[in-house]
Amino acid sequence: MSNDKEPLLSVITVCFNPGRLIDKTLESIKRQHKRGKIEYIIVDGKSSDGTGVNLKNRYEDVDLLIIEEDNGIYDAMNKGLRMATGKYALFLNAGDYLAHDDIISSLDTSADIYYSDTILVNDQDTPLGLRSELTTRHLPLDGLSKDSFLQGLVVSHQSIVVKKEIAPTYIMNNLSADIDWVIKCVDAAMTITFLKDPISCFLVGGISDQKKLTSLKDRFKIMVSHFGLGKTLTQHIYFFIRYFSMKPFIK
Repeated sequence: MSNDKEPLLSVITVCFNPGRLIDKTLESIKRQHKRGKIEYIIVDGKSSDGTGVNLKNRYEDVDLLIIEEDNGIYDAMNKGLRMATGKYALFLNAGDYLAHDDIISSLDTSADIYYSDTILVNDQDTPLGLRSELTTRHLPLDGLSKDSFLQGLVVSHQSIVVKKEIAPTYIMNNLSADIDWVIKCVDAAMTITFLKDPISCFLVGGISDQKKLTSLKDRFKIMVSHFGLGKTLTQHIYFFIRYFSMKPFIK
């Protein structure tokens, strides 16, 4: 039986040297109309840019602040998940923020997972459009299943709210552990609900070409582990044919 005093949603941010980006995420949580239902956890990897001091000065806006060295982003995310006391968990990066000010009203606690689209924004906070419209990934409006992820990460990590009791730990030493985690969550869920309103705004940012290549290799390994080599290869061939056939029309 759930405890009414426990928060409904734990929002977790892991960061390392985020600068002032963390302020945008903090303000987003602070604006929530039903603040008492939300627990906000920040796991900082002992930043050297003054983030720790900034966060300690705003401790009233954070329910749990962990500042210590970690073994990478997924180790930090596992820490946050272990410490979360909410019925549901949602991860937001520093610089990302909730798309509206009453996220709790969207959760009626009947589903294991809630998901939605994501608004992509630039560093001037200018909306670029919905993620589903700006990428080749089709977002299922219903019937989200494990097989949906043969297309890739069709649901942004920042726009999937997962019941904590079905959430696994993140695998380590893999740059694409997020898609593995989401697939496992969806596979374990009995009920999944699509929300028409976007959950989050995602700050678009690039990673180095070397990390992109490593991430793609890691993602391929994860896809093979879930779908087998044959199915994964077939889907990748289809994706590349579709991508290059559409490329002349993409601006």
